[in-house]
Amino acid sequence: MIMNTYELLGEERSLIATLNDVAKLANVSKMTVSRVINHPDKVTNDLKQLVYQAMHEVDYHPNMAAKALVNNSTQIIKFCVLEDIDTTEPYYMNLMIGIARALDAQQYSLQLVTRQNFDIGNCDGYVVTGMRKKDFDWIGNLKKPVVIFGENRFGFDYVDTNNKAGTFMISELAVKRGYKRLIFIGMDSHESFEYSREAGYLQLIQENQMVSEIHRFDNHSHLSQQFIIENWDDFGPDTCFICASDRLALGAERGIESCGGLIPVDYGVTGFDGVFLNQVAFPRITTVKQSIVEMGMACGEKLLNKIVNHIDKDGSLMFEPKISMGGTVRDSSK
Repeated sequence: MIMNTYELLGEERSLIATLNDVAKLANVSKMTVSRVINHPDKVTNDLKQLVYQAMHEVDYHPNMAAKALVNNSTQIIKFCVLEDIDTTEPYYMNLMIGIARALDAQQYSLQLVTRQNFDIGNCDGYVVTGMRKKDFDWIGNLKKPVVIFGENRFGFDYVDTNNKAGTFMISELAVKRGYKRLIFIGMDSHESFEYSREAGYLQLIQENQMVSEIHRFDNHSHLSQQFIIENWDDFGPDTCFICASDRLALGAERGIESCGGLIPVDYGVTGFDGVFLNQVAFPRITTVKQSIVEMGMACGEKLLNKIVNHIDKDGSLMFEPKISMGGTVRDSSK
């Protein structure tokens, strides 16, 4: 005779755990277990912890298809990247980890899409990043809740770093370390985050009565490296390059070194992001570090709040940046 039970610690349990098994172990009703699974926002954290622990102990896995049917949902969130992933891959990997953590707590799955396959398959909401001015109309017409990762001036709820404060902080650091000339290497992008990063640099320049110098390129390290090499004779000692991304900072660092400049003794370089490239550079780049994973979690949490509570607006959230010290800025003023 084929048995459908097994012995564990002297007790018989079904090979496939049921809702009733969870309820018995947690000492609650089946209805309570169902409420925790299908409507976790309506129960206390202590009760959720009790039921989740019981689910783990009996190895119970909710039928997500059934849950989606009950809630008239797909349990899927689409994460849409609207820019070149090749130049941002370490950044977005960390962002995805954060979003997935928030969604996992509510048994949602995350689906990565691009503009080309955006409309394939259904979902309950969207996290969109890399939005440009040209994307405003079609994103504004989406019928499902949406949260934008990235500062914007189009009225969408967003999560981002305080870009202006970050660039101001690191420019101020360069001045305190004795650099007399600060040159901003920005991204050739007419977007809110870039304007804010430039604004932080300009505020520091104005407060210190210095001369502003801004150059913009696509976000590729070879372009900033080429700029340094081609204009090397114009850059004397005590110059610090304030870069709008770690990728541009990496190119500036390589350009200075190829021309025989001494970093950080005579020349300084700073970046912005602090995800990966600043760590593989040598010396490591002093940069504005963003809390990417935490911001990803905030995106997921904001979107789920919109879905669960059926609201259109949940407000925007700005994370304060920190400086991650490397070896591209002096330890102290000369």
